[in-house]
Amino acid sequence: MKNLHVVAQQLVVSGKGILAADESVPTMTKRLAAIGVESTLSNRSLWREIMLTSQGIEEYISGIILFDETLREPTPGGHNIIELLKSKSILAGIKVDAGTIALPGSPEETFTQGVDKLSKRFEEYSVMGVVFAKWRAVYTIGSGAPSEAALVANAVGLAEYAALAQLAGIVPIVEPEVLVLAGSHSIEESKQATEKALTTVFHWLTEFKVDLAGILLKPNMVLPSKDKLGDTKAEDIARETCETLLKTVPQDVPGIVFLSGGLSPDQSTEYLSLMNKIYMGKLPWQLSYSYGRALQQEALQAWQGKSANVSQAQKTFIERAQKVSQARFGK
Repeated sequence: MKNLHVVAQQLVVSGKGILAADESVPTMTKRLAAIGVESTLSNRSLWREIMLTSQGIEEYISGIILFDETLREPTPGGHNIIELLKSKSILAGIKVDAGTIALPGSPEETFTQGVDKLSKRFEEYSVMGVVFAKWRAVYTIGSGAPSEAALVANAVGLAEYAALAQLAGIVPIVEPEVLVLAGSHSIEESKQATEKALTTVFHWLTEFKVDLAGILLKPNMVLPSKDKLGDTKAEDIARETCETLLKTVPQDVPGIVFLSGGLSPDQSTEYLSLMNKIYMGKLPWQLSYSYGRALQQEALQAWQGKSANVSQAQKTFIERAQKVSQARFGK
């Protein structure tokens, strides 16, 4: 387990965080369509290569979560993605869940698939050079939701995945995402749902004897629904989030790497900065980031699929990565 602890600590080292570049083909297709770019394998790979070859990326990014397709295919520039990351001392991760399906008896809720044959997949990924993984469970807030069935089904899935990952020598990122911006609810309701999800997850992680010092947690921030977000102070979001985490997350966990979950790049940066500023020296774990869209959105807009814009896109990407890095210091 010692190596798991080392890798987990490396991923949340001071001033750095994780780039989530594990978008599925449908998700990446939407992102590229928004800038008028066709979603071919070559274009999807090219965009990821543009980010990874940005000058200075290793100063702000400790690890990158990849999609299976990206891991296997050479980039348009002829790079093997793992070797490219190794050359920059960036750790390689992989998304391993197979997405969500409707929960029987509660079709508005979901649980995550993909445990089948996961051990063999981990063996293959480990040989390829992958050292950490990610599994996402999704919870909704609504009448009776999240239900006990959804809480338990998703927590057991996360725990089984985490145990199998550690058995293969791979650090699991555990991602229980409450869809806090969807629907219409208060920050208090969001807090209650997030607390229930995290409490259940850590119960089952313990039941499956997962080594908590060898995982990372990737949660949502505690937010009201999108229609109420503009009326909520950023300081309140920071406090409600940290108080919820202090109540539910064991001290053994080395780091919390937030998802951006539909927040804008500025919002994601501001909330993380305030949490680290207000609670500096008061938290048992590192507060870091595992952002996807919040790190990529501005750079994608700058790129527009044009080779002439690559340099500006990389500059824009690094500027946002630097801002998010500073947020780890409460700046």
